[in-house]
Amino acid sequence: MTEDKIYVAKLGKTVGLKGDLKLHIDSDFPNQFKKGATFTTNRNLTLKVLNYNNNNGTIRFETYEDIDLAKKLINQELFTSKEATKDNCQLEENQHFWFDIIDCEIIEKNIVLGKVKEIHRYPITDYLEVTTSMQLVEKNLPKTFLIPYILDTYITNVDVQEKKIFTQDCFDILENS
Repeated sequence: MTEDKIYVAKLGKTVGLKGDLKLHIDSDFPNQFKKGATFTTNRNLTLKVLNYNNNNGTIRFETYEDIDLAKKLINQELFTSKEATKDNCQLEENQHFWFDIIDCEIIEKNIVLGKVKEIHRYPITDYLEVTTSMQLVEKNLPKTFLIPYILDTYITNVDVQEKKIFTQDCFDILENS
């Protein structure tokens, strides 16, 4: 997959006889699975949504409208592009796409603590996995640490254009990691 591809869901077993598949969404935006939307799979297939049923979590694709054809799609992963995500998903205030958060510098009191390497989703909150800056690693601090993505408690400002996230109390988390 190219860097531009974003994983959004996995296809499960078939449901019924008309080619519906169980859809296991790994995205905060289920509305992107609307009729006419296209996705690519980890096997480089391009699939166009014919129908998505949010109530029972099933999806059907054009040209896969029977159970035998749909079975060929079981366990495939669905990907979309950053552009399609930005077009199809409406963010609320203080919300950001994960791909915009990754690679942001973490800054606290004018000190660069590190860069966001990955984001982990846990039941209560998301956590930023941060690769600690070399200057701090040289002072025997951990090479990586986690910051809870909690606005006003740890995250004070996010500037995705400048690729900077301003924090408070995160140096303490780093020291105690």
